[in-house]
Amino acid sequence: MPRFFGKKNRHSEHINTDTGTPNRDYRNDPPNTEDTRNEANGGSKVVQSSTDLQPSAPPARPKLVFHCQQAHGSPTGIISGFTNVKELYQKIADCYDIPVAEILFCTLNTHKIDMSRLLGGQIGLEDFIFAHVKGRPKELDVEKSEDALGLTITDNGAGYAFIKRIKEGSIMDKVPYIAVGDHIEKINGEVLVGCRHFEVAKKLKEIPKGSTFTIRTVEPLKSGFGMYNFCIIIPVCYKRCNVYHQFRVCTTCFGEIKLNIKLN
Repeated sequence: MPRFFGKKNRHSEHINTDTGTPNRDYRNDPPNTEDTRNEANGGSKVVQSSTDLQPSAPPARPKLVFHCQQAHGSPTGIISGFTNVKELYQKIADCYDIPVAEILFCTLNTHKIDMSRLLGGQIGLEDFIFAHVKGRPKELDVEKSEDALGLTITDNGAGYAFIKRIKEGSIMDKVPYIAVGDHIEKINGEVLVGCRHFEVAKKLKEIPKGSTFTIRTVEPLKSGFGMYNFCIIIPVCYKRCNVYHQFRVCTTCFGEIKLNIKLN
């Protein structure tokens, strides 16, 4: 069998028996001139990793922290990490260990029921949050003697509609137990929790003129003596305990009263 002799190819290739692909022999390749130059000058070979080519991560955004209190009085709490109103209410509830359903609405920089300071879609870094929680419930029978009741309704964005304004001289302005800030919980027994303000306003508007309707509201908890359920005017107890109360705490009905009011 003839043999062929000759100079071996400088860049010889071998076949990988496992994969069937050629493997190049790099042992006789000329060295990299740049690496050789660096090593000749006493330097070390520099290997650039792929991570050096990636852009650095942006710095983390600072965590926003806000101070809050319950409007009727409480220690100052610190809350953060919320992105909407519902999450804010939950953070406040967790801070004071109360059910989130107890929070009616929030005002900024005042503990008073000031509708011009209602918490809206924006909060400033220096704003102080006051949470108004549920107080005494009230249920009243009111005769709708005019087309308009004189109420302006808004909501807290978390399922509670409440009275924002009462027109002077209107039907509801003559009702002694209806006030700005009261949450409208029921109308004629229908629960309105979860309704938006325009839905509640529509139901009030649809009540026929001359008819009597029952409205149940919940007032915000007041500070000081207002925290207790004092009956300022002599009402008839809603739960029929047959006791009249004046400047005394109703321990039988827990301040839940019903007034029968007819307006001319």
